[in-house]
Amino acid sequence: MKCLFIVTGRGLGGDAMTALNTMRALEKRGVQCEIALDASAHGSLFEKNGYQWHRISVPHAGGHSATKLSALKGGVKLFMATFKARSLIKKLGVDFVVGVLGGGAIVGSLGAKAARKPGFSLISTPLDSKVCPKFNKCYILPELDKFRWENLPDNMEKSFYPLADNMDDGDAQVALEKLKEYSNFDENKKTIVFSSGSSIFKGMIDGINLVADHTDEYNLVLVGLPLDDEYYELIDEDKIIYAGYINWINHLFKFADLTVLTDDGVSLEEAFTNGKPIVALTRVKWGRYQNMAGVFKGAMIESEVSDVCESIDEAFRNYDSLQEKALVYGQQCLNAADDLADRILKELE
Repeated sequence: MKCLFIVTGRGLGGDAMTALNTMRALEKRGVQCEIALDASAHGSLFEKNGYQWHRISVPHAGGHSATKLSALKGGVKLFMATFKARSLIKKLGVDFVVGVLGGGAIVGSLGAKAARKPGFSLISTPLDSKVCPKFNKCYILPELDKFRWENLPDNMEKSFYPLADNMDDGDAQVALEKLKEYSNFDENKKTIVFSSGSSIFKGMIDGINLVADHTDEYNLVLVGLPLDDEYYELIDEDKIIYAGYINWINHLFKFADLTVLTDDGVSLEEAFTNGKPIVALTRVKWGRYQNMAGVFKGAMIESEVSDVCESIDEAFRNYDSLQEKALVYGQQCLNAADDLADRILKELE
């Protein structure tokens, strides 16, 4: 059996990781997987993991930050994108298609329908949640408000983000040795990891700077690549350990005492699998609010950027109860990839 994954984004962040982890779960069950990205994508994550990928058109309309104008422009591009997807589906002779998030989910739905193949969508934005259920079975990820609904339409189900099998295998010693390479790392201090995913948004830099200016009692580790080059100038590496884009995040999460993340994406679940409570900074990405505390109840503290210092203090005061809940959700999230793969294959029977 063969499947084509059509993935939104640049092929190096959370969208790509969601696809990669779902692919691997399907491969364990004997499914051969192919990947399609937008022609402008980097595809770095897939290439580093030994996968080649096909270039098609995967327009996007801004995801959660979409406006009527951006959605309209994206819709115009969908016509040609659908036929490129249909052509690739037929060329590869796949048995089914999985569209992953935003534009990838929509192109996957339309392309599979045009090629008369079964399709499935992983959805998380207002736009893909409106379009994809009209064509195929959809799996709602936690960012979408419908994830908090008790009752869903028959063609929708909930799923946590699929994670890598080894996400909970973090080795604190590995992270410790890497952090020792930084001159401002102090083994006697608690360590807090700040991350907004593969890309660092300005709000995350503002947050870590507020903490760095407020106290020197923590090792403050910033992970990711600045969304704009000018953001590099805002990172004070005398006060902050800037780790950049790393492939040892599970080790770092295992070592850290606390994480400060944005209220979206796969990083939340990765932190939970390593037993770490979260301070979730809201409205950092495009000003949106996801209410992840409503999904992961009791395992995180939501905070505006301006209140990050107070929220970190609150998290350490309530550390034991937050960590207990984090471990519960972490185990559920670790099972998500296998569970999702089984549900998809069951639908195909």
